[in-house]
Amino acid sequence: MIPVSAVTLRAATGADLPAVKDIYNQGIEDRVATLETQPRSDDEIAAWFEAHGDRHAVLVADVDGVVSGWASLNPFSHRCAHAAIADLSVYVAREKRGRGIGRALLEALVERAREARFHKIVLHAVASNEAGTRLYRRVGFRDVGVFKEHGEIDGAYVDVVAMERILP
Repeated sequence: MIPVSAVTLRAATGADLPAVKDIYNQGIEDRVATLETQPRSDDEIAAWFEAHGDRHAVLVADVDGVVSGWASLNPFSHRCAHAAIADLSVYVAREKRGRGIGRALLEALVERAREARFHKIVLHAVASNEAGTRLYRRVGFRDVGVFKEHGEIDGAYVDVVAMERILP
């Protein structure tokens, strides 16, 4: 476990995007954190980052001067009825997983969501990602249901767990 005091959480900047891209692409390669299967390019990550405004925070976890994880609040829907709902993403560098960085990012992101006056955060986790779903539950997310055979990874259909956390 990395001591929480050794992790600096901060808003991401353009200078962080190469590390954000590398960490996200590790998640894609590992086939447990996302249904995406193609690595992201610099341009795709830059466009994704630019699409996040003040309300949809992108945070990074800095450990000893190295971006070791990131998390974001993402638009859930373009419909006005869903304006108070955010989707979230959390990714940690492969060599830093299991050390508390994901939890620190997730807890900070929940606080940012409260500050931005979101009512609820939702996520969809690959069902086989037991470490991820365990983390979400520990931070107050609850299972809503399972989408059976919801996505295809490497020729096999996988289940996805829908989770939510209503913010007080």
